[in-house]
Amino acid sequence: EGEIWSFFPRRYLLITVGVVFIKAGQVSRKDILKDLVEMCRGVQHPLRGLFLRNYLLQCTRNLLPDAREEEAGVDKGKDGIVQDSVDFVLLNYSEMNKLWVRIQHQGHSREREKREKERQELRILVGTNLVRLSQLEMVDVRLYRRSVLSGLLEQIVSCRDPIAQEYLMECIIQVFPDEFHLQSLGEFLQTCGELHQKVNVKNIVIALIDRLAAYASRTDSPGIPNDIQLFDVFSEQISVIIHSRTDMPPEDIVSLQAALINLALKCYPDRVDYVDKVLRYTAEIFAKFAEGGDAAAGVSKELLRLLKIPIDSYLNVLTVLELGHFAPLLEYLSYAARKEISLYLVNNALDNNTTVPTQEEVDRFLQLVDTLITDQKDQDDAELNIDPEDFAEEQVLMGRLIFLMQAVSPDQQYLILNAARKHFGNGGDKRIKYTLPPLVFAAFRLAFQYKSKQEEDDKWSKKCNKIFQFCLQTVSALAKGEKRAELSLRLFLQGALAADRIAFDNCESVAYEFMSQAFSLYEEEISDSKAQLAAITLIVGTFEQMSCFGEENHEPLRSQCAVTASKLLKKPDQCRGVAISSHLFWSGRTKENPDAPCRDGKRVVECLKKSLRIAHQCMDSTVQVQLFVEILNRYLYYYEKDCEQVTVTVLKQLIDKIREDMPNIESNEETEQINKHFQTTLVHIRHRQETGDPDGRDYAGLVL
Repeated sequence: EGEIWSFFPRRYLLITVGVVFIKAGQVSRKDILKDLVEMCRGVQHPLRGLFLRNYLLQCTRNLLPDAREEEAGVDKGKDGIVQDSVDFVLLNYSEMNKLWVRIQHQGHSREREKREKERQELRILVGTNLVRLSQLEMVDVRLYRRSVLSGLLEQIVSCRDPIAQEYLMECIIQVFPDEFHLQSLGEFLQTCGELHQKVNVKNIVIALIDRLAAYASRTDSPGIPNDIQLFDVFSEQISVIIHSRTDMPPEDIVSLQAALINLALKCYPDRVDYVDKVLRYTAEIFAKFAEGGDAAAGVSKELLRLLKIPIDSYLNVLTVLELGHFAPLLEYLSYAARKEISLYLVNNALDNNTTVPTQEEVDRFLQLVDTLITDQKDQDDAELNIDPEDFAEEQVLMGRLIFLMQAVSPDQQYLILNAARKHFGNGGDKRIKYTLPPLVFAAFRLAFQYKSKQEEDDKWSKKCNKIFQFCLQTVSALAKGEKRAELSLRLFLQGALAADRIAFDNCESVAYEFMSQAFSLYEEEISDSKAQLAAITLIVGTFEQMSCFGEENHEPLRSQCAVTASKLLKKPDQCRGVAISSHLFWSGRTKENPDAPCRDGKRVVECLKKSLRIAHQCMDSTVQVQLFVEILNRYLYYYEKDCEQVTVTVLKQLIDKIREDMPNIESNEETEQINKHFQTTLVHIRHRQETGDPDGRDYAGLVL
């Protein structure tokens, strides 16, 4: 027993003595190194053998021969050359790996996990051999391929141990230079296909790809040599690995394809076809999964990551559209995943302000993000009942997207808007209220573009007419849904105003049609009293700004406004509506005299008197006084605008009436506001009396 315990210290002592002999230089360094590494074979206990050989490696790390054969001269037999160091380390590495693997097969099977954990802690001892090889300065690419790599890979394949194979392959990637990897890709990747089935080859290949991609993208890197078809080599070898490993999980396959896309984007940024080739191969793999009935839900996360890589890299959705196999891959995603990638695409386009300039590209892009445009067959109830705020936010993004669809020429822009209309028109009631209005405004903008180019295009007027037909149909489609009457009304009025401003040949008929549609919508769909007053105010305000109507059309429209206002349900609303309508008879303009307002004082006073009569009919005294104050301000406006029919006598009567009724109303916060409004009005009159107004009538003769 004493001899056994003294056996191991003697081995350590012999290594120390050998190192001293080498440093003394009296005997052959080459022979001593060979004797020492062979001596260690006498220790076959896995743990003790590993530490003994590691001690040998540590002691000789600065004594290994590192000279080429042609440089060693006459001393090569004594001092050795770099090949001798390679042989020494490879032999030590081979023996250490065998000892390391043997640990796995010792002890009871119940302690397997414990042994594996112990092996993971000891693996650095074996990996140190590879570090020593990488530190030999005279090892060039030729020697690396011929001796170093071949020796390492041979031992890795022959050991048939998954833990050892995976660790040592990763060590090779980490410790040797990128230039060596570039020149030995074929051998390394071929070995990956020969590894044990339990080895996670995906991690090994991805680590190599990421390292070479980082090398290619470094500023101080010479790049990938032209004679090395890096992408083709990896693509071919990855295909071989996937086919040789029939049990490889689908998510690992997708991860490999994602790494391959990263390689293509970093090393060959101009080769869009390389990325598309990877997508095509990935689509073929998923097609086979679909045929075999394998669920692809587990790989959705990895596939999403793969699809986002080109989006993030190109920062241009137009380049993504060039990838012919991008869209087919979306079919293998769930509804939620397709929606996520669609939002990712739309946000990318908006963030980078990427314009989509042709009808074909608009079609392809909207088909790509169709999940956000129309209901999908695979939507479940939870997805249909999405939070309203989240849904609105998504659809607002789609509305913003419309303004990125910008063609070079107006004619192409019209085709783009038509294409977009076909897609968004299928969005259903809950979507079109967000997507069709921006489309209508984009069409209005296009009509203004044609107007600005009227000297270059003699058909501009006909094209404008066509655009307004498009807008009329779009707004009419929008108006058919529930709770969209007010929005549609505003769009009809905006269309009438745009037609008036552009002033193309048929603008009067077009504007009249938009106004009549607005009136129809008001009468048929708007029933709430507040909404009705707001609507008639909008109609009057829009009509007042227009000058494209001849007297033949202008007179019935302004009369219709006044009649409609007088038919409002509530008396206060009637009063205010009729008073507002009075402006059409004063500042309204016709086609015959576009620069001369109507100035029909008689009709103005008729409207104001009618509003006064309606105010008198109100039962609530507070509301009645409030209306009197508002009507007084209307009278003052026309008086200051030189309306002869509005006299000081009329103003005096109305002011006296308000002063008479004001004390009789109940005192509260509302009446204070009414009184404040009235007093402010009187202050204005006094100010005009004191200062006068050279451009208008003063209030001489009005006694307050």
